[in-house]
Amino acid sequence: MSYLSIRDLDLNGKRVFIRVDFNVPLVKNDRGEMEISSDKRIKASLPTIQYALEHGAGLVLASHLGRPKGKRNPEMSLQPVATRLAELLGRPVVMAPDCVGPEVAAMLPAPGQVLLLENLRFHPQEEKNDPEFSKQLAALCDVYVNDAFGSAHRAHASTAGMIPFVKTAAAGLLMEQELKYLGMATRNPARPCVAILGGAKVSDKIEVIANLGKIVDRLLIGGAMAYTFLKAQGLPVGKSLVEDDKLDLARSLMASLGTKLLLPLDHVVVSEIAAGAAHETVETIPDGKIAVDIGPKTIAEYAQVIAAAKTVIWNGPMGIFEKPPFDTGTVALAKAVADSGATSVVGGGDSEKAIKAAGVTSKISHVSTGGGASLEFLAGIELPGVKALER
Repeated sequence: MSYLSIRDLDLNGKRVFIRVDFNVPLVKNDRGEMEISSDKRIKASLPTIQYALEHGAGLVLASHLGRPKGKRNPEMSLQPVATRLAELLGRPVVMAPDCVGPEVAAMLPAPGQVLLLENLRFHPQEEKNDPEFSKQLAALCDVYVNDAFGSAHRAHASTAGMIPFVKTAAAGLLMEQELKYLGMATRNPARPCVAILGGAKVSDKIEVIANLGKIVDRLLIGGAMAYTFLKAQGLPVGKSLVEDDKLDLARSLMASLGTKLLLPLDHVVVSEIAAGAAHETVETIPDGKIAVDIGPKTIAEYAQVIAAAKTVIWNGPMGIFEKPPFDTGTVALAKAVADSGATSVVGGGDSEKAIKAAGVTSKISHVSTGGGASLEFLAGIELPGVKALER
């Protein structure tokens, strides 16, 4: 696909609307005020924001936060984000009382100024992709830039609906980076290309497995989803999590993927799921036991496949990662990916936590900021927020 980058635009003296992803986690402090517990998403947007300011633009920043269901909710205000962004930028960030309306129109920024709109989802029209609401948002700017890859799988007013009403639309630097690496990994990967998929349910990753199966040379399966495949082969899985209604689907996927698909050879099992629970490693899962991680033989086989790879795509943990020591398999594979020297693209969530826990974040080529969006991209599904940017 062909789309403009913010680097292709003349921003000098222009008012630029940047759709950012400021959907940050908030917690209530001792004073009853909402505080940001992680500013990772704000920091991820800084290169695009600073680029636009350095090139003479006035900025209108817009984001959703949480799920206020179309109603104003003070606990989901973007005010704490405005405060933190001002600290990071070293310049004032004006907080708008709303995202549309005469008050907002009276606050529009001059070059070098930054205005942050209030939570887009305080208006039900945002998620409904309402054309009139889209027009109101578009009227705030000369140029539109989408830098919110994490929301690109949503056809909302601010991600897709307003683009027909603006003169120029482009991708921000973060969006560009996401599309570059995800596109490279799924459309023209250096080979051998290996995908590692984990997580709880086959049903969450059906489209991803089917689509990546056409692209990759090897597909390594871990996490609870592996036990639906193993049960479909007629192997004992004890009390491990299985989707019984997906056994036929698992058989069909195994038949189509053939030797591309690798499943765990051994398992770490427990009688109950709890941090530090007594555990053992087995090749055959006994009745009454629950598999919670891949075992050492599986780690060795998967690591050998990863070591030979030129491209690695990873989404989802190999076990109950959040309860050590059942993070062993996930962390071991994170280190294997880092040591492989391959171009590596890692989905967010637990996969990102794993590379941090393994201390190898700096050796990963790209860590996606969009969980749902990256999954849909890997599944070959067209993202409305990306499609809307096409020239």
